[in-house]
Amino acid sequence: MRPTGKLHLGHLLGALKNWVALQDNYQCIFSIADWHALMGEYENSKELRSYGIDMVIDWISCGIDPDKSILYRQSDVPEHLELQMFLSCLTPLGWLERNPTYKEQLREITTRDLQTYAFLGYPVLQAADILLYKADAVPIGEDQLPHLELCREIGRRFNSIYKKEVFNDCRAILTETPRLLGLDNRKMSKSYGNTINLSDTEKEVDTKVVSMITDPKRLRKTDPGHPEECNVYSYYQVFAPQEAPAAHEWCSQALKGCVDCKKNLSVHINKHLAPIRGKRVQLEKDKDRIEDILKEGAKKARVIAQQTMAEVREAVY
Repeated sequence: MRPTGKLHLGHLLGALKNWVALQDNYQCIFSIADWHALMGEYENSKELRSYGIDMVIDWISCGIDPDKSILYRQSDVPEHLELQMFLSCLTPLGWLERNPTYKEQLREITTRDLQTYAFLGYPVLQAADILLYKADAVPIGEDQLPHLELCREIGRRFNSIYKKEVFNDCRAILTETPRLLGLDNRKMSKSYGNTINLSDTEKEVDTKVVSMITDPKRLRKTDPGHPEECNVYSYYQVFAPQEAPAAHEWCSQALKGCVDCKKNLSVHINKHLAPIRGKRVQLEKDKDRIEDILKEGAKKARVIAQQTMAEVREAVY
């Protein structure tokens, strides 16, 4: 994950819950992707380190276990950049220019200049992140499948050019996760400022939920609503599935107004976040422990990374 701000409900549902479960069946490696963050946030880089610490606090609060998994900061393992350099030499420019995520980011994010050499090469560093550890699988969402396929193609091209099977294909671990939109009905994203964060207080959650866009066709409290078209109802299906049928009824039959509906939803979201908040409070008191976890994780990661780079250099030279 990139440390570009607070983690939000989209991260919890789309990644973290899956990551926690994977620890029981896989040797997991979790990285603070601060070099990736720098590619888009190079003008606002001062906070990346503190964001990274805050992010690890969220990870552990949600159930990531440093005793089971390797947690580290990407910039503490320089082999990532070394492998990126080797891979950059053989990655065709057209592969990068066709990347759908690259084109989407250029179109959607207008607050900073992303037309840089590094941002175009973002998928090459992403491939290095995966190939450096010879990962068997990567947990991703469907929108990341083109990136993973590009990683495979880069690895295959390396093997083909240097006539040595250094890298293996890596499969995707796709899980059924609810697609949670942001407060404004767009994709939930730190860039859009439409998130409910894992670190938000109860009051902050209340305020944000009340601001959520609801059914645009329901103009008055007495008008029947259309739950399937309302973002608030989709949140009920995730955070209060037992109450979703009732929410559907009071919306479609105009038995309750949108404000009351959102206030009720806020209670359920806060209940969901309460245990995470409790753990965060304890971890925030000992940030030195977080640094120690990351330093120990980097040592473990470098043992793997250095072995891979020895094979890469032998193949190339």
